[in-house]
Amino acid sequence: MSSTDLPDVNGAVPPEVSAVRVEEGERLRQVSLSGLTLTVRSRPPSREGLPPALYIHGLGGSSQNWSALMPLLADTVDGEALDLPGFGDSPPPDDGDYSVTAHARAVIRHLDAAGRGPVHLIGNSLGGSVSTRVAAARPDLVRTLTLVSPALPELRIQRSAIPTGMLALPGMGALLGRLARELTAEQRTRGVLGLCYGDPARVSPEGFRSAVEEMERRMALPYFWDAMVRSARGIVDAYTLGGQHGLWRQAGRVLAPTLLVYGGRDRLVGHRMARRAAVAFRGSRLLTLPDAGHVAMMEYPDEVAAAVRELLADVGETLPPASHRGNATATAEEALPADGAGDPSQGS
Repeated sequence: MSSTDLPDVNGAVPPEVSAVRVEEGERLRQVSLSGLTLTVRSRPPSREGLPPALYIHGLGGSSQNWSALMPLLADTVDGEALDLPGFGDSPPPDDGDYSVTAHARAVIRHLDAAGRGPVHLIGNSLGGSVSTRVAAARPDLVRTLTLVSPALPELRIQRSAIPTGMLALPGMGALLGRLARELTAEQRTRGVLGLCYGDPARVSPEGFRSAVEEMERRMALPYFWDAMVRSARGIVDAYTLGGQHGLWRQAGRVLAPTLLVYGGRDRLVGHRMARRAAVAFRGSRLLTLPDAGHVAMMEYPDEVAAAVRELLADVGETLPPASHRGNATATAEEALPADGAGDPSQGS
C-alpha cells in the first residue's frame, strides 16, 4: 500500500452510532449474500399484485433519498430502496470493491436472489450509472429505467463538481476528511444541501435536522471516507472505460423504456447532458425541471412521480409471465466488465 492509499478498514467494527432513520410506514431489513450484506428499505404497496420497483441512490446518499418519492408511487409499484455497499446502513463489501461494476453486481445479485425481476429500476447520480450498467447487462431484470441526473461521462466537468472528482485522487480523501472534521455537522450538511439542491430553502427545518443527524451518524463510521473515495474513483474509472463497457456505449444497448430527469440548477451533472442522454437511450423521454438541482426526486417528488406514472402507464402495469421475459440470462460475472485495470479497489 502506498502512503497515499487509505487504510484498509473493510473489516473494522463500527462504533456505536445512532439508528438509521425510518419514516412512518417504512421497514428495513438486511439481505445477506456471499461477501456482501445489503440493507433494503421498503414500504408496503397499497394493494397486492403491483409490479416491483427498485431505487438506487447516488454517491454519499442512501435509501433515505427515496423516502419522499416512495409513498407517492406506493399505489403504482411495490417499491424497495437499496443501500449500496458501504452506504446507508449497508456495511462495506468484503472485497473492498466500490467500482460501478461492483455496485451493479450487488444490484444484480440482490435481484437474482430475491426473484423480483424484472423491476422498474430508478437510479440517481451514481445510482444512475449503476442502473444503466444493470439494464445493459441484464435486460431481463429491468422493465423500465428511470434516471435522475445520471452520472454519465462529460467532457467538460462543471466547476462545482470538481471537489467531488478530487476525491478520486490519491491522498485527497484523507485530506478532505481532515478538512471536513473541522466543520460542524450543521456546516457540512448545509454544504451538501447547497451542492445537491437547486434551492436549499425547500428543505424544511425538520428535514434539515434529520439530515444533520444522518451526517453525524455517517461521520462516526470508520469506513465512511473509504466508501466515498473508492466509489468516487469508481465513477472516474467508469468515465474513462472505453469499448463495449463504456457507459455511453451501454446506454445505447438499453432496451427498457427510459425516463430521463434533469434539473436546470444541477451543480454536479450538467443540464447540457440531457439532450445527449435523450439520444443515447433509444426511444427515451425527457423531463426537465428548471429549478431542480441534483436530487429532483427529493426536491420535486410530485413531478417526478407523475412522470414515472406516465411511463408505467404507457408500458402497462401488468408484467409479462416469467416465460416471456426474454432470453437474457447471463450471470453478473459474464455480462459485466472484468475487474482489473480500472478497478479502483486495487489502490493507486
